Amino acid sequence: MKHPDRRHFLSSVGIMAGAAAVLARTVTVSTPVPQGGWDMSWLDQLTGKHKQIFDLSDMDGLRVIMNWLDAHFTVYGLRHPDLNAVVGIGGHTFPINATDAMYQKYPIGQLWSVTDPETGKPALRNIFVEGGKTPREQGAKVKALQARGTIFWQCNNALHGVSARIAEAIKQPEADIYPVLRGGLNPGVILVPAHTMLVGLCQERGCTYESV
Repeated sequence: MKHPDRRHFLSSVGIMAGAAAVLARTVTVSTPVPQGGWDMSWLDQLTGKHKQIFDLSDMDGLRVIMNWLDAHFTVYGLRHPDLNAVVGIGGHTFPINATDAMYQKYPIGQLWSVTDPETGKPALRNIFVEGGKTPREQGAKVKALQARGTIFWQCNNALHGVSARIAEAIKQPEADIYPVLRGGLNPGVILVPAHTMLVGLCQERGCTYESV
């Protein structure tokens, strides 16, 4: 039986080591480590057959997301995870992402003209989270949409603007208000560094875009 000589053995080891190094560099390049404390791993969940980012600037626009989900189920019988709906929220629609506690602490209802249908006065609770008199009204609420796999985000840049707006109204430092608002987002809401950045990242992952 013929044995490989030492030179051939060392050459083979060198080739394998080189291949391993190349593979390691490839993995490093293709799987970047999140920087600055921002976890972007949720973007990897956008693997559905149909996926869309809803750029929400109208607080009545939640029914559009419900209609999108309903239509795909009616026509194709598809639901999450075959459907991915992502709702991008900035400053204009911030009240959708705020907890009841934030409504009670700050004049959100007054500043954003959110009227509670039960009182006819500026809301002291988040009327977008759940409720409604009909099945369609109930289906166009945050919790109902989240139960169907919908992702909600809050733009961090916009949240600073929201904090400044509230700070001016109640005569308190914006620096004191921002961390309270950041900790007072609805359960499941993802804080993202910049709205415009995430719209692009979602599209890179195959999401279609709709401005609502």
